[in-house]
Formats: sequence, structure tokens, C-alpha cells
Amino acid sequence: MKKTLITITLTLLSVLLINTSYACTNFLITKGASADGSTMITYAADAHVLYGELYHWPAADYPKGTMLKVYDWDSGKYLGEIEQVEHTYNVIGNINENQVAIGETTYGGRSELLDSTGIVDYGSLIYLALQRARTAREAIKIMTNLVKKYGYASSGESFSISDPNEVWILELIGKGHGITGAVWVARQIPDGYISGHANHARITTFPFQKENNFNDPNQTTYHAPDVISFAREMGYFDGKDKEFSFSDVYAPLDFGGARFCEARVYAGFNRVASGMEKYEDYAMGENLENRMPLWVKPDKKLSVDDVMGMMRDYYQGTPMDMAKDVGAGPYHSIVRWRPLTWKVGDETYFNERAISTQQTGFSFVTQSRNWLPDPIGGIIWFGVDDTYSTVYNPMYCGMTEVPETYAVGNGSIMEFSDNAAFWVFNQVSNFAYTRYAEMIPDIQKVQSNLELGYIAEVKGIDKAAAEIYKINPEQAIEFITSYSIDRANHTVKTWKKLYGHLFTKFMDGNIKEARPVPENYKYVTPSVEQPGYGEEWYKFIIQETGDKFKVKGEEGH
Repeated sequence: MKKTLITITLTLLSVLLINTSYACTNFLITKGASADGSTMITYAADAHVLYGELYHWPAADYPKGTMLKVYDWDSGKYLGEIEQVEHTYNVIGNINENQVAIGETTYGGRSELLDSTGIVDYGSLIYLALQRARTAREAIKIMTNLVKKYGYASSGESFSISDPNEVWILELIGKGHGITGAVWVARQIPDGYISGHANHARITTFPFQKENNFNDPNQTTYHAPDVISFAREMGYFDGKDKEFSFSDVYAPLDFGGARFCEARVYAGFNRVASGMEKYEDYAMGENLENRMPLWVKPDKKLSVDDVMGMMRDYYQGTPMDMAKDVGAGPYHSIVRWRPLTWKVGDETYFNERAISTQQTGFSFVTQSRNWLPDPIGGIIWFGVDDTYSTVYNPMYCGMTEVPETYAVGNGSIMEFSDNAAFWVFNQVSNFAYTRYAEMIPDIQKVQSNLELGYIAEVKGIDKAAAEIYKINPEQAIEFITSYSIDRANHTVKTWKKLYGHLFTKFMDGNIKEARPVPENYKYVTPSVEQPGYGEEWYKFIIQETGDKFKVKGEEGH
């Protein structure tokens, strides 16, 4: 019997995510809620040791009986073997050649339900499904059948799953040590609505089904047959079936679940849907009974640029605005150094946990578009590092290579590469953290020029590729591959120049601008501003220190 390793590179396998309880954010956009009729999902993979790179699994064929070794996506630990399918699909990042896309957030849930004997972990579940699924419904069937047969090796997880026509949320948790299988619920997001999840289970009550018919296009809810009866057996629930709430039973909500997790969903919804202010007390952890709905209707149909904007939220315009409290420092920083919580005396305090955060390894917005051939219709807009200052690059789902600048193996979390997008973007963002309010406008100008340029370009690329595809599909795939690689490499080249510009302009706390050299001059020094800390921060210093720094007598220099 032939055996083969799952085609995950050693770099990916060595990733060890930490503090996963409050990592990752997803939003789900249906066709009727998008400006162009595409479905979209977003994902920010947030972990301080996650290296941002674009994964690629080429389509492949395997002899019947081939076994596949599975390794835990977070730790690289060998978990066991499962049967390989005879054909797998091409996968670029988190979207496959059929335009099926999957994202996730870990919610943990009841710790006693973790099964350390399971073979399939949440990360492997995503990428196995992407290699095997033709539709979102089929992905749900594949994922739930895999854990039923081989056991689930992770804690509670929420998954976003989309195809060109439908968007689903699947929430799943194991049954405990040595018990093969999982309890789960999947719900289709109604067309015209959006949903989201951010490290807390969000499915509450749901319509109970007699059976899971994955071929029935009218069935909008699927669930494990024992999702309620298992909860009764474990003593988690003793009410009526119609009162059963998956989230409340398998992942009871607390202050951290609201303020660190649900608040991010609130923030994204709040950007695009009116009326969310009534859930502000819930998001702030002050009223846990006032739960947000699983989905909301946006005020207008959302463009891909709008959805990118949802991923760049740091609670602007809310009481949690991270640029406004003292932790922002004199330059209104939107990041906070970890740990997330700390103690002063016997009291515990915290930093806000926003969608946009410094520890993002990679993030994306996928688009699945049913009016184009599958290899052209699916795009993953992919970026690395902090979402607020990243650039989302268009990568077509049918491309057969990835750009070197984003490729697995070009650098790692402990190996610097000056040609790797992850390191180039981190150079810019980490330098900007030192003088954020002054540097971020320069960054956003270049960011906007690139992204809006790509969004405009893609319309023409779509049209040209679709015409080529009618005559020669292979040539069309070469065309979209070449385009995707060229744009990604252009982004990195532009960002290197941006770093040089920022370092030159803002070095040593100054703000320098070049001046024209007059005739008969060899050179002229640049203009220099020294804005200091700003009046607000100087007042704060005086409040804290009194007359300690007050000039007495002649003014000093």
C-alpha cells in the first residue's frame, strides 16, 4: 500500500499558534449583500509565531488505497493516517479551483470535550476539505464525515465556508477523550445578509432537522443527529429541544468572550449596518444577555474594498477606540503590546482586542463569482502582517504557481528574508508603530493606490481570461497565473521603496522633506520639522510629574 505525506511543507507544520482563544476574525458576505453578486469570506490568521505565506496544493491523482499522513497544523505533531481520495483539487491559500473557500476561528469551548486521540485537527480539516470539495455543502459533508470516521483532534471551532452561490457557518466541537466524532451545527447565511465570528461560538438556537440531505438546495441547516442528546447525556442541558442553544451549551459566554471576541464581530457589523449601537453594552461585556444576531443586513451592498475595510477596524467611532486611550501613547497607536491582560495589585486589567492587530501572520478576502469559469471566478485577495497597513493582492484560484515573494520556504518566523513579503511588510509596520499618527497617512496613500489599482485591473483581466478560456483553458490559467505573480511581486517591490522613504523622512524623530536645489548650489538641506509629542501628551506629562521638568530661570536648549 503506497503511503504519501500530506503536501504541507515543513514550514507550515512547524507553526505553533499561541493564545488561540483570542486569535482570528472572519466575516461572511452573501451574494445579495455584495455589490457585484460575489460571495465573500474574510480571515485574519493572528498568532505571534505564525509566518505569513501563501500555501499551494497542486491538483493531483493518487492510486486507490493510498494513505495520507496527517500532522497537526499548529504543532506539527503526527496524528495518524487517513484514506486519500483518488483526485484532489488545486488549492491556493484558502480557496480551491472550484471557488470553494474556507476560514476559521477557534472558540475553544468546554475543555473536557477535546479528544487527544483524534486524527484530524481543525487546520488539516480545512485543507483536506479544500482539496476534495466542489461546493460549500459538499465541504460541510466532507468535514463532518472526516471527524465522524477519524476523530477530531482540536477544541471548538467555527468555520466560514463559501462557494459561488452560498455562504455557510459551521460550528463544531469534539466529544471528549477517546470518543470518536463531534457535535456540530451548520447554518446557511440568508441571501442579502452578512455574518461573522471571532473566537466565540455564535450559533444559538436553530431549526432541528430529521435528516441531513446535502443534495437538497432548500435545506438551510445541518447538524449532528445527537447534538442535543449528547448535551443531555453530559448534563449540559435539560430544557426543551426548541430552547437548545449550541453556543450557550458548548461554549458558555463570559466577559472575555464578549469583550475580546464578540466585540470584533460587533465592530465589523457596526461599520456597515445601522442600529448596532443597541448591542454596544454586549460588546463591552456589560450585558451578556443582549446577544447579537447571527447575521445582519448591511445598509448597502458591499464592495470588496468595503469588506477589506471591515478587516481594518480598531473600534473607530466607539468607546473602545484604541487610538483614543492613554495606551495609544503620544502618536495615537492602534496596537498594544501583549499580554492581553495584566495585574496591578490584586486587580486584573486588559487591552482591547481589535480586528486589526500586530500579530497577524496573513489575512485575506475571498471572492467567488458564479458568472465566470471557476479557475477565473475565484480570487483570494491576500495580504501579510497587520491588516491596517497590509496590501491585499489578487491571486486567482486557478493559478498553478505562487509568487516567490509570498511562497512557502522564502524565510520563516525566525529567518529573515529581504525578498519575503512578510518581512518587508513587518519592516514598514514596526517602524510605523514608533510614530504611528505621522507615518500612517504615507502608508495608506501607497496602500490605496495599489489596492484600488488592482481592483480596477481585475475587471479587465477577468474579461480577457474568460475569452481565452473559451478557446484554450490552459492558456487562460497561464495568463491569470502570470498576472497574479506579477502584481504580488510589484507590491513587495513598492513596499521596499516605501520603507526607504519612511526611514529617510522620519529618522531620529524628525519629519524631513526634500527641497529643490537652487541654481549654483551643490545641494540644499531638507526642511525639518520636530513636532515633538503634541500638546495633549505634554499636558499628560505635567499631570504625572508636576514641576519636575519645569524650566527655572533661563530657558534651556
